[in-house]
Amino acid sequence: MRKTQIKNFYDYYQPDRCEPLIHASENGAVQMKGLSRFDYPGQELPDAILPGIYSMGYWDAKTDQNWGLDWHRNEGIEFSFMESGSLYFSTESETVHLHPGSLTITKPWQLHKVGNPIVTIGKQYWIIIDVGVRQPHQEWKWPDWIILSKEDLEYLTKILRENDVRVWQSDKKIQECFIEIGKCLDHAEIEIPQSRLNILINSLLLEILSLFKKGDIEFDQSLTHNLRTVEIFLNHLRTDFEKSWTLEDMAEHCGLGKTSLSKYCKHLTNMTPVNYLINIRLEAAAKMLIDQEEEHVANLGYSCGFTSSQYFATAFKKRFKCSPSEYRNRFNNGYVGKIA
Repeated sequence: MRKTQIKNFYDYYQPDRCEPLIHASENGAVQMKGLSRFDYPGQELPDAILPGIYSMGYWDAKTDQNWGLDWHRNEGIEFSFMESGSLYFSTESETVHLHPGSLTITKPWQLHKVGNPIVTIGKQYWIIIDVGVRQPHQEWKWPDWIILSKEDLEYLTKILRENDVRVWQSDKKIQECFIEIGKCLDHAEIEIPQSRLNILINSLLLEILSLFKKGDIEFDQSLTHNLRTVEIFLNHLRTDFEKSWTLEDMAEHCGLGKTSLSKYCKHLTNMTPVNYLINIRLEAAAKMLIDQEEEHVANLGYSCGFTSSQYFATAFKKRFKCSPSEYRNRFNNGYVGKIA
């Protein structure tokens, strides 16, 4: 039986369960091998073997697929490598066409998707390592079996935390590490080669560090600040406003105290977190009033996260100087620009 993952991570982050990949593998559309914990695809890893590895595996698609991995986050830092073929990889800021040798690196708070919208022919490897963080400001803790020197591990961590480049061109040694990990996975059903995988993963991290050292790395300490965590959360809130957020929920999501969250939110928006959420809900409701002309006003308020029709109407009138029904009617008559 698989263990239950931390509840709040699933509540707040919607980590990827890779269900399209699982279905494609079960249907024979792709070859897939993996070792995993929780709901990730692949053979389950026993507790004592490589603790901190949430998932590692590969898929091998011989034909274009009818699925992709939509926007998601992972619980750990993910390193993915493309051995062959091509594939679109998207972040919130860009879409990149991956080619053989492409190495992607994403952190737990970073949304990304694979395929645009489908996965194409190619072989893709991945490994997800839990470093004990869910937000940018938190201190990383690598699994105990990572045996890089203290100095090397600290520098690798610094680069990963303070540099936001997500797509790199790997070298031959990194490629060899992933390919050898894949060979281990091919035989894992018989016996999981723990020592071999331990050595390979450590080697992979060391080679990634070497790759970084060869380049011109730009550091940005602001990527690790509390302010950055709150900024990411506020962006997330714009697409998750219908949830019953409390100030306590928001602070827990950010890994900050309520006072700190309020301070940074005020700095970024000149509003308290709760008022910022209400403003987002009202903007969404105003758009829905126009886009969904036949929907009852109260239902739109509930769908935007308001708990009562009266509270929705009161807040809406305070923001837009008219009731929701009047707003809809005035838009239909061409007057909404005068009241928005």
